[in-house]
Amino acid sequence: MIDLKTLRENPDLIRNSQKSRGEDVGLVDQLIAADEARRVAVNEFEAVRTEQNLLSKSVGAAKGDEKAKLLESAKELAGKVKVADAKRTELEEAAKKILLQISNIVDPATPIGGEADFKVLEHIGTPRDFSAAGFEPKDHVELGKILKAIDTERGAKVAGSRSYYLTGVGALLEFAMVNYAIQLAVKAGFIPVIPPVLVKPPAMEGTGFLGQAAENVYHLEEDDVYLVGTSEVPLAAYHMDEILDVDNGPLRYAGYSSCFRREAGTYGKDTRGIIRVHQFDKVEMFIFCKPEEAAAEHAKLLQWEKDFLNAMEIPYRVIDVASGDLGSSAIRKFDCEAWVPTQNAYREVTSTSNCTEFQARRLNIRHKTDEGTKAVATLNGTLVAIPRMIVAVLENHQNADGSVNVPTALRPFLGMDTLLPA
Repeated sequence: MIDLKTLRENPDLIRNSQKSRGEDVGLVDQLIAADEARRVAVNEFEAVRTEQNLLSKSVGAAKGDEKAKLLESAKELAGKVKVADAKRTELEEAAKKILLQISNIVDPATPIGGEADFKVLEHIGTPRDFSAAGFEPKDHVELGKILKAIDTERGAKVAGSRSYYLTGVGALLEFAMVNYAIQLAVKAGFIPVIPPVLVKPPAMEGTGFLGQAAENVYHLEEDDVYLVGTSEVPLAAYHMDEILDVDNGPLRYAGYSSCFRREAGTYGKDTRGIIRVHQFDKVEMFIFCKPEEAAAEHAKLLQWEKDFLNAMEIPYRVIDVASGDLGSSAIRKFDCEAWVPTQNAYREVTSTSNCTEFQARRLNIRHKTDEGTKAVATLNGTLVAIPRMIVAVLENHQNADGSVNVPTALRPFLGMDTLLPA
């Protein structure tokens, strides 16, 4: 959540941020009014509570008729305290409800606009000229059949649309990518984690996934738990309600988990293959650090993502995501998009977001400062999302006979340098 001090001192900053996101600017004025009403209610409660405490001391020292009168006054005052407490609670909840609807304050460096208004920061590698190689590239679905690596038909039969099996070399390719990613992360100082994929509401709400992203979340109503769409959620909540020691450097975790997304609102979009699916595995990086270190950590996360993509030997570009396409928690987000030959387009394969103190305030994760405890900053970055990375590797490294050359970095994990037709 945003800092209420910023709201009181610079509401226009938040209004402009809401506007740049294409979100409700009126929420800012609603929150200002709700915050003021809450503060008045808190003062009123504290005043009658102080009066009650003073009266209680007087009762203890009084005798006879005086004590009887004081006891009567105390009874009346207790009723006022109860009413004031209920009013305070009601207004605090009302203010918090509005506060949770306001997104993080967009970084001034973020491009303004919608999904198509991103800024390309760099291109790495050159898309392969398949015509010069003398053949038309096959898409990952056809290659998956030739290699007996991807089975979407049986996936749909067993689990419904947007489901798949990875079999044979397809499964081995996932294990190779995950092992390489974890190895890279550990060398960079990340602690490997296999987190739960079922979380309670506070973890999901605390990371900002019950707002604009709620429609894509699987909720198990009977147990009131959620299936995570990214291990960002359990990693962020790992230190919920804790005071962290980040004086000696950031805390970095790399979580491997299955992820679940309903893909609501994507009817007819990417229905072929495994680009947009309901369940997939991913290695996610997550960082807790001092707020003043967040921008530098964000740059590092992007570089680690680039290191992985460079190792996959595929062309890609880095984009600065526009304000209207940011998640509610992020102030700035970079995407890496791999070249997909059969689509003649770049498609997102990794992203990294700087969430500053937004999630930590919700999750009550703090660190000690000279001015008392304050919220830490949190950042996240996908090191590898398996299905899309498999798509990129298969399509970019394919040969005319349907075989696929294995990127050098993955060969020690696969034990082969070419995936051959089965």
